[in-house]
Amino acid sequence: MNSKITSFFASAGLLLTAAIWGFAFVVVKDSLLYIGSFYMVAIRFTIAAIGLALIFFKKLKFIDKKHLFMGAVTGFFLYAGYIVQTVGCFYTTAGKNAFLTTIYVIFIPLISWPLYKKRPALFVFVAAVMSLTGIGLLALVGNDFSGSEGSGFNRGDVLTIICGLFYALHILWTEKCNREGCDTMIMTLLQFVFAAIFGWLTAPFFDGAFPVEALKNSKVIISMLYLGIFSSMICFSLQNIGLKYVNSSLASLFLSFESVFGILFSALFLGEKLTLRMAIGCALIFFAVILAENGCKIFRRKSKI
Repeated sequence: MNSKITSFFASAGLLLTAAIWGFAFVVVKDSLLYIGSFYMVAIRFTIAAIGLALIFFKKLKFIDKKHLFMGAVTGFFLYAGYIVQTVGCFYTTAGKNAFLTTIYVIFIPLISWPLYKKRPALFVFVAAVMSLTGIGLLALVGNDFSGSEGSGFNRGDVLTIICGLFYALHILWTEKCNREGCDTMIMTLLQFVFAAIFGWLTAPFFDGAFPVEALKNSKVIISMLYLGIFSSMICFSLQNIGLKYVNSSLASLFLSFESVFGILFSALFLGEKLTLRMAIGCALIFFAVILAENGCKIFRRKSKI
């Protein structure tokens, strides 16, 4: 197949991934009315793990101690990120949850600084300031830590920002796995398996008894299948495939549209309102993400002019 056509379809797959993840914020917000955050995470990753294992069952024989260890750590960061994000979504709006999640892009170079002794470029700090300003415009209208979904900076917003930290750690550890030659699909499968295990182990302590009645609700079943098959199994696979054929800077740009789709779908399906002040905050966060992910390419091109 022509490389341009391959690149086009890979790019389309990345944009589709962003759209699926964007709609997932709506699904999660709606499902939290029926099922707890920990059981939701446990079920979605169980479905994703089973689905991927059935497709790549021939790779199971290549799982060794190294893959198990790396997969367990990756799975923990994935589990922690999704748990904090899901709990955060309960206390804030799905739209704010979507945009604040993208803060992980700013965290990655800042965390890499002490780990790899490599100081981030100036544009990273500019992006961080832009992002913090955007967060302020998006969330800081009063100071509401009561847990309500009001426009104030509530506990849901704080949890969502913490979720970004775990996502950054997840990405950095995944890069380490790739550098050490771990098989991509085995690692994807194992992170689902361990994220599901962590979910099942902690769910009874935080969510109580298994929600049997909730799973009799067809709406909940459809939601869990969407999160497990589409938002987890298919999206992570599309992301891995897309990164093989699309420049990482362009790929990250497509994936960052997750936040845009998230707030758009939240307004369409949940009736969440977006004020002018919040829109400006979202725009600042979005452009901060683009700057943080593509700054090297942008400034390198300008220096050659």
